[in-house]
Amino acid sequence: MTPPNDDVNDDVNDDLNDDVNDVAATLRFFMEADRLKGVERKNFLSDGSRRENTAEHSWHLGIAAMIMAPFASEPVDIATAVCMALVHDIVEIDAGDTFAYSQSEEELASKEAREIAAADRLFGLLPPAAGERFRALWDEYERGDTPEARYVMAVDRMAPMLLNTAEGGSTWREFGITRQRVIQRNGPHIEPALPAVWAAALAGLDAATAAGHVAGD
Repeated sequence: MTPPNDDVNDDVNDDLNDDVNDVAATLRFFMEADRLKGVERKNFLSDGSRRENTAEHSWHLGIAAMIMAPFASEPVDIATAVCMALVHDIVEIDAGDTFAYSQSEEELASKEAREIAAADRLFGLLPPAAGERFRALWDEYERGDTPEARYVMAVDRMAPMLLNTAEGGSTWREFGITRQRVIQRNGPHIEPALPAVWAAALAGLDAATAAGHVAGD
């Protein structure tokens, strides 16, 4: 009878323990991600019924990343873009949503540090390989130095602009946002990456301005 190989048994046990630990970590992150549904943003849903939350925003960007690629000025890997869109704002679980047109110097100055700390904690909940992948996508988006990052940034800026236009500009009026400020914030990101989409969005903004939903220049 062949005696048991203790080294092999130890390796098997280690693999099983790793699997159990990885499942536990994955489920822990999954439940933590549910908290994104409770992070309220300033803009409203297109029907004006309530404000959007960040989980809904991230889902909408995932859809946008799938359907807008034919209009992108650069070839993009859609799978990478969708994953990036879904994880790029997950740090708001800890850091909260910083309003796009915030005038708070303290809030704006602390944004980067708050979000880096959130990325460290949240992506650190995952098994190492998955955590590294998510963090790499988040860092890539923040740097904006790849076609996918530029594309996702464009749809990220496009989405609230289109929602505000469709809803009637309640958030723009609430915070005194003018047409020119909308263009200054969004145009430099959307126009180079999605020129045809920007043209359509700008036409919608002009119609909203004419209707009094956003202040003119």
